[in-house]
Amino acid sequence: MANIIYGMLNVAKTALITQQKALDITANNIANVNTEGYSRQRLNMEQNEPVRYEGGTLSTGVRANRTIQRIYDRFINAQLADAASKEGRWQAQGETLEKAELMFDEVSGYGLNNAMSQFWSAWQQLSNNPSGYTERVTLIGESQNMTDVFNKLTRDLNQVQIDSDTSVNGAVNDINTLTKEIAELNLKVAEIEAGNDHSANEFRDQRDLKLKELSNLINVNSFEDADGYLTVVTANGHTLVDRVNSWDLTTGLNANGFNDVFWQSSSGTLQNITSDISDGKLKGWIEARDTVIPDYLTRLDDMALTMITAVNTLHSSGLTMEAPPDDTGIAFFTGTDASDIAVNTDIVNNSNLLAAALNTEGVPGGNGNAIAISELQNSLSMSGGTATFDDFYDSLVSDVGRNVSQAKVNTDHQSMVSLQLSTYREEVSGVSMDEEMVNMVQFQSAYTAAAKLVSTVDQMLQTLIDMV
Repeated sequence: MANIIYGMLNVAKTALITQQKALDITANNIANVNTEGYSRQRLNMEQNEPVRYEGGTLSTGVRANRTIQRIYDRFINAQLADAASKEGRWQAQGETLEKAELMFDEVSGYGLNNAMSQFWSAWQQLSNNPSGYTERVTLIGESQNMTDVFNKLTRDLNQVQIDSDTSVNGAVNDINTLTKEIAELNLKVAEIEAGNDHSANEFRDQRDLKLKELSNLINVNSFEDADGYLTVVTANGHTLVDRVNSWDLTTGLNANGFNDVFWQSSSGTLQNITSDISDGKLKGWIEARDTVIPDYLTRLDDMALTMITAVNTLHSSGLTMEAPPDDTGIAFFTGTDASDIAVNTDIVNNSNLLAAALNTEGVPGGNGNAIAISELQNSLSMSGGTATFDDFYDSLVSDVGRNVSQAKVNTDHQSMVSLQLSTYREEVSGVSMDEEMVNMVQFQSAYTAAAKLVSTVDQMLQTLIDMV
């Protein structure tokens, strides 16, 4: 009889301990209801091994599984990492292209479109009074203004490239920091979970957050082995994290003077992985720096060179006001592209060198060359003879706006995808206050019942003692 009573006391004791642990886990869930990346936890209870004796079987109550279950969906977290990579790419590219868009300022009246209009208009004004000093000085001024806008556009776009390159360097440093942190968390998880006696849920949650941050910077693949170690590799299969070790990325200058991304092996060998990066902020910055902005610069250079060639061809064949009267004109522009186009300094210093007349006209009074140059505005000089200068530049500005819009649309879309996945993750892994409050009442009731069992067993023991 005494053995049975003491067995009941042991049942009550294990019940109290188990329900107390369940209450502790519930309290921890409630405390972390707003903690980013937290996965709610659950205590799994199981029946103790019963005791067999001659009179039958004696139950020994309940016990808590030492491994606390983490409510977690690996597939959702993989999708979240992938969405973070795509969102990072378009976000970085959009921010970069928005800077470029600011350079093509046509609203304030100081953009290249307005400068070209003033340039052509000044040639028209000169044709009305080819020997006028004011018209000549005005033309030189408007021409310098236009070339300055060409030069500034090139400098500003080059600066956007430099800023993107700086961001690439910063991202590589951040990636190296994150991979080291993931490797350290791998070690903590493995140490705690050795023997399957304990759970490293808090470190697993932290590791998932680090992986998401890493994915936002560069697209990676990851998988967890049987020992709990998370392996992380780049899209082309280069290892970034393996168990407790991490491999660094580094940068090196390419032929254009910008930084490519390299993977560094354990032996120090460098492999260029720039072209293999397909998502993440790194992709956005690299794509803007190496593809989109160079396209803008190439088209500006094309327009500037075509204008230099066309104007110089006409101007050099005209007549100036210098003595003798039939003095042939010189090149109006110097330079070869948008970065160095400039008005010939000889003309800047002597407005009489402007060749407003055709070589078949007399001077002063000849204006045929000024008319011919002004009419270049409407000639189909660009895009293989299918567009005017204005059409070509308007197309460029339109493409700049379209690229910014496309990046914004893609960013918004991927942000919505990430939000939906995060919402789904919360439904699976997030803490529900209603559910936790129900659990708290349930475990508290069980704890109270176990405490009453202790009181009852105590009374039974006292009765037994009194009988003896």
